[in-house]
This record gives sequence, C-alpha cells and structure tokens, in this order.
Amino acid sequence: MIKADGVRKIFGSKEALGGISCCIPDGSIYGLVGSNGAGKSTLLRILSGVYRPDEGSVLIDGAPVWENPEAKGKIAFVADETYFPAGMTMERMAMLTASCDPGFDRGRLAYMADLLHLDVKASLGSFSKGMKRQAAIALALCRKPQYLLLDEAFDGLDPVMRRLVRGLLAEEILDRQMTTVITSHSLRELEDTCDTLALLHKGGLILESDIGSLKTNLFKIQIAFEDDFDQSRFEGIEILNFNKSGSVATMIVQGDSAHAATVLRNMNPLLLDILPLSLEEVFSYEMETLGYSFTAEGIAFADES
Repeated sequence: MIKADGVRKIFGSKEALGGISCCIPDGSIYGLVGSNGAGKSTLLRILSGVYRPDEGSVLIDGAPVWENPEAKGKIAFVADETYFPAGMTMERMAMLTASCDPGFDRGRLAYMADLLHLDVKASLGSFSKGMKRQAAIALALCRKPQYLLLDEAFDGLDPVMRRLVRGLLAEEILDRQMTTVITSHSLRELEDTCDTLALLHKGGLILESDIGSLKTNLFKIQIAFEDDFDQSRFEGIEILNFNKSGSVATMIVQGDSAHAATVLRNMNPLLLDILPLSLEEVFSYEMETLGYSFTAEGIAFADES
C-alpha cells in the first residue's frame, strides 16, 4: 500500500504540492489526472523517492520511501521524459538493470519486445518518442515491481500500441497484483484503465473516487410532456442540472436510476430516455459542486473567465 500524508513540495516561490493525502491500495490502478502544472509529476517523484517532501510523509508498505533502498526496490518509475545513456540498446539496458536487480526477467523482455515490435539490438537513440516510451515501460515491467509509477504513460503511443501496453499492464496486475499509478492530462486516456481517479489542480487533490461509483451514481434523463413544465414537477428526484429546450428537458440526476425511471414513467411522459454519462460529464458535474469548471482542455475555478 502507498500512503501519502500531508505531502507538500515547494520549488523556490512556487508551491507544487499543497498538503496532499491519499491512500493507494494494493493491486489497484490509480489514475492522476490534471492540467499541465497541476503537480502530477512532482507527486510521482515523491512517491518514488526521487524527491523529498518539504512536509508530510510517504509510506510504502508502512515504511518511509525517502532514502530507503528496500522500499525503493519495490518501485519502478517511468518518467514523463524517457532518458537512456548514449549508445544504449534494450539488450544492454537489460544487462545493466540485471546487474543491479537480480530479479530482472530477460526472457520476459524478449516476449515484450517481440509483441511491441522493438529491436532489442537497435540503438535506443534511433527510436521514436513512442518507441522509447514502450521500451521504458517494457524494461520497468521486467523488473517485476510491486509498484509501477507511470508519468504520462501513453504519451506518443498510437491507438494500437496503447491497447498493447494496456494489455501488458493488465497481465502484470492480474498475475502479480501489481499496484499501478498512472498520470495523464487526458481523462479519456485513463477512463478505461483505472479503478480510481484523482483530480489534481494547482497542487491540490480536489476530487478522488472509484470509477464505478462515479458512473453508477449519476445519469442523464431526457423527458418531454404534452403540457408546459419546469423543474418543480420533479420533486423527490435529486437533479444536479436542469436544461429545457422547447418541449424537451435534459436533466443530470443523482441517485438510483431504476427508482427515478419508475417515478417518471408514472407521470406519463411523451418521451423518456435514461442515458449513462461519460466520465468527462461525470467529472464536470462533480467539479461544479466544488466550485470549479471542468472541460477537456483543463480545469478552472467556476468564476474564472
């Protein structure tokens, strides 16, 4: 288990993280989403022991991660900008890593390289950005880490490679109960991958929830009647957002969709559709309740222009 408690990090006059606390259970896929500069990369570097927090603590299985080789040995961290020494190949990187980590699985690397169409004997300097990302993830997985931290994991990968990399992650998680933390600025990128999503903004953790609860608790209703109506007709239904265009109203509702459907059908509407929300829509309405606005382009305070 990863446990962060009151983690704060300051660079010069800028507060990168402002007292973040979270608990990431074993075997889960935890997604961190936020705009550029939200603090995602800083948090991962603190969780992996690269940075020391100015305040607060990070524990891996109950032990501090900072300056703790045993705790760090359980972690593989793939940074947002991949770096390999000049002249290195995947094969030479495997030899170097295996010299420090006896558990490194070179047979697994051959399998992954073949699956991802990577030449283990080719210079990594000749690889594209996406190929370097694939190579870094494959090398990290071959260490068989208990905790895998991926900063912008799918950046530079085409749709086919994204599916392959997701498949490799799923294998490791199912086989070894590996805990994975993934950051991205794109909510859509993490929607089909993570169990839990946390939203970072200006160094703060402002929303955290498991995806299942988010998606099942909110839904959209489109409804129409013969006569004119407004929101007051739907007393007893928890409506978060109501918008009427002509004779059709669209509502975002929180609660039990089956109960809401029964209540609304008894009103004999001309039209009644109950629709699931995309995760982006769910986050939008959850954020509005916290005083923020949320779009695909980023996050802002609700009163910002």
